[in-house]
Amino acid sequence: MLNQNIEDYNLILASGSPRRQQFFKDLGLNFKVELKPVDEIYPQRLRHFEISDYLAQLKALPFKEHLDSDDILITSDTIVWHNETALGKPKTETEAFNMLKSLSNTTHEVITSVCFTTKSFVKTLNAVTKVTFKALSDEEINYYIETCKPFDKAGAYGIQEWIGYIGVTKIEGSYFNVVGLPVHLVYKVLNEIVS
Repeated sequence: MLNQNIEDYNLILASGSPRRQQFFKDLGLNFKVELKPVDEIYPQRLRHFEISDYLAQLKALPFKEHLDSDDILITSDTIVWHNETALGKPKTETEAFNMLKSLSNTTHEVITSVCFTTKSFVKTLNAVTKVTFKALSDEEINYYIETCKPFDKAGAYGIQEWIGYIGVTKIEGSYFNVVGLPVHLVYKVLNEIVS
């Protein structure tokens, strides 16, 4: 369980993701959700976890000047890394279909970076999980897109949804990282900060 000192801090989760918010509730944390819009654009030279690290830190910038000494701000970003390319959130059904088709019968990496920002320091860490899909039929892909509308998810899928049930054949690393937050690392770092 988390160090009792956590009660002396204000935890701010800057994420609209219901999955991340649920993880915080499940950890028994008292927190508030605050959102500030950010253009999630990163320099093209960045690769792999550099992208999600950069975006997690970028999301913290609008808050930086307004933090009190007892605030801990947590920002996060998840990407799917496949064929040397970062797959973000699809904007259209066609884009979602193409992403899932490219992931079919291959292994990709899901990378989530978490940035902890206080008045005095910034700490960013990330987790990488390898996920393998079976060969997905066009019918399966279309059914999933129509029923689950995965437009708020990097790589156009949620492992906790239908496509994960029927399509994921192997996972190496944290399952919760693929859902959207490496909860074990958040727990570890929060304990370090408050102890």
